[in-house]
Amino acid sequence: MSDYDDDDGLDVFYLLSAFFALGIWLVFSRYQTIHNRAVPFRHPAPDQIGPRFSALKILGPNLESHLRYAELRPPFMAEGRRYITSYDPATAYHIGTYLADSETEITEKIMRATQAQKQWKTTTFRDRKRVVRSLKKWLVDNQETCAKVACRDTGKTLLDAALGEILVTCAKMDWLINHGEGALKPETRHSSLLMCYKTGRVHYEPLGVVAAIVSWNYPLHSTFSTVLAALFAGNAIVVKCSEHVVWSSMWFVGAIKECLRACKQDPELVQLVCCYPEDAEVLTRSPFIKHITFIGSEDVGRKVAMAATQHLTPCTLELGGKDPAIIMENTDLQRWISVLMRAFFQNSGQNCVGLERIIVHSSQYEELYAMMAERAMELRPGSALAMPDDGFVPVVDCGAMINTDRLENLQRIISNARDAGVQIDGEGKRRIHPYLEEGAYFGPTVVGNPDPFSEIAQAELFAPVVVIMKYDTIDEAIDLANGTKYGLGASVFGPDQDECVKVAKRLECGMVRSTTLGCSTQDLPFGGTKMSGYGRMSGPEGLRALTNPKAIVTDRFAWLVQTSIPKVVDYPIRSAVQSWAFMHALVEMFYADGWRTRIRALSRVLKTSGR
Repeated sequence: MSDYDDDDGLDVFYLLSAFFALGIWLVFSRYQTIHNRAVPFRHPAPDQIGPRFSALKILGPNLESHLRYAELRPPFMAEGRRYITSYDPATAYHIGTYLADSETEITEKIMRATQAQKQWKTTTFRDRKRVVRSLKKWLVDNQETCAKVACRDTGKTLLDAALGEILVTCAKMDWLINHGEGALKPETRHSSLLMCYKTGRVHYEPLGVVAAIVSWNYPLHSTFSTVLAALFAGNAIVVKCSEHVVWSSMWFVGAIKECLRACKQDPELVQLVCCYPEDAEVLTRSPFIKHITFIGSEDVGRKVAMAATQHLTPCTLELGGKDPAIIMENTDLQRWISVLMRAFFQNSGQNCVGLERIIVHSSQYEELYAMMAERAMELRPGSALAMPDDGFVPVVDCGAMINTDRLENLQRIISNARDAGVQIDGEGKRRIHPYLEEGAYFGPTVVGNPDPFSEIAQAELFAPVVVIMKYDTIDEAIDLANGTKYGLGASVFGPDQDECVKVAKRLECGMVRSTTLGCSTQDLPFGGTKMSGYGRMSGPEGLRALTNPKAIVTDRFAWLVQTSIPKVVDYPIRSAVQSWAFMHALVEMFYADGWRTRIRALSRVLKTSGR
C-alpha cells in the first residue's frame, strides 16, 4: 500500500481551495473598501465663529445697512452693482458685505454647471455614494463648527441647529447611501396578456441642470439635502440661497465643492447664486434649467411657478402651512407636553412643518392652555454664541427671528386678536433683550380659542406663537384642522393609535404624524397639498422627481416572437369589414368578461385574420 492516503490528498485540496477563496474575498473586499470609503478633506472654519471674532453692532440692521454705514462696505464697491449685508439677527453683529450676483454672472454659473454635468451623468452610483459618504463623515466630524455657522447667520440656538440642521441632514445622507440606488435603478413593469411577449422597464435618467431656491430657516439642511439629491440623480445644480443667509450658504457650498474636489469630481457641478429675489428670474426662466425646487412663501412660489411656464420647467413647491395638532379626548397631556413645546418653539417657530395650532377637546382645553402658557413663559431668548468679552456661554431656549421685518405684522395680528377678546398669555410683541437690544426677538405667546375664521387662526405665523382651539366632536376637530387654505402637515395625539390613524386619513394634507413631530423617516415623501404647494421632496418620490423616467420596451423572446402587423390590418387596408371584425374579435379575446366569450372570439380572430 502507498504511504499516502487518498483522503489526506482531498483534505489538502479543500484546504488550499478554502485559502484561495479567502484570498480572493480579501482582495475583493479590500478593493471595495478602498473605492467606497469616505475621502477626507479640509474646509477651514470661518473667523466669524472663532474665539477672537469681534464685529460692529449694526443699529436697525437690514440687508442694505451698508448703504447707511460706510464702515460696513467692502474696500472696493463696483459701480452700479448691488450688495448684501450679512449680520447675526440674534446680536446684530456685522458678518460681512457681499456682492450680489448679476444676471450675467447667474447665466455664467448655469453654463458652468451644464458643462460639468456632461461628465457627471456618466458616473456610477458607487462614485456618487462616495461623495455623499465623504460629506457625511466631514459633517459628523465637524458638526459643532457647522452648527455654529448656522447659528451665527440665523440666530438659532445650538440645540436647534443640532436637531434641525445636523441630525436630519445626516439621516438624509444615510438614506441616499443605503437606498438611493434602489430608488433609481431600472424598474421592470408588468405586461398585459396581449403584450406578454414584451418586457417594459423604466430607466430614471438625469435631467441635466436643476435649480433649488431654498429658504433661510435651515441653511445647512436646505442646501445639503437639495444638492445631494440632485447630484445623486446625476444632475448638476444651481442653488439660489436666501439673501438672509448668504454668508453661511457660501461656506456650506464651499464644503460641498471641497468634497467634490477631494473625490476627483468637478466642483463646478454645484453653483451658488446670491442675489435679491427680484433678480432671480434669470434662473427661473432659463431654458437650461430642467427642474426647480422651491422652498418658501406662497406668494414667491406663485411667481416661481409662473416664470417656469416659459419653458414648461417642472417644479416642486414647498410653500406655507398652518399645521394643526388634534388632541383626541382623554389624551395624557403630561405625556405629550414636551413634544408639543418642541413642535412650536423649535427654531423660534420658524419651521416648515412646525405646529401652528392645537385642536383639543373642550374637556381638556383649560388644562392644556395652562400647561403651555406656564412653560412658554419660562423660555429664555438669546444668542447661543458667546463673544470674546462675555466670558461665558449663555444658556438660551429660543434664538432670534431671522429679522425684524415680520415683527410688526405679527404684533398687529396678535393685537387684533386681543382686541376681539381672545385669551392671550405672553408678550405678543417684539422682546427687547437686556443686552442684545438690536436682536430680532419675539416673546413666546399663547393664544386661546380664537374665531376659526380670524386672521390669527388662518394665517401662517411662522413665529413662537401657540394657537389653541377647542372642539366637542371629532367631526368638528377635523373641520377645524381642514379649515385653512393650507395642507402641508398635521399631527394627531391620542390614547388609541388606531383611532389616530382614522382621523389622520381624513385630514387634507401631505403628511400626518401620529404622536410625534416632524417626518420620522427620510424614506417618506415630503410635501403638501392645497396652497402648501405640489410635488414631493425626499424618499423615492423626491429623488425620482429630479430624473426623466424613460420607458423602454423590448422583446422578451426576440429569437422567437417579434412584433408584426397582421395582414388584415396592414396598409393599404384590403377590407374595412374584415379588418373591423378582426379587431372586434381581438378585443373580446383578451378583455371580455367570461372565458367562453374569449374562446369564441379566438375562433373569430383566426377566421378573420386572412391567413
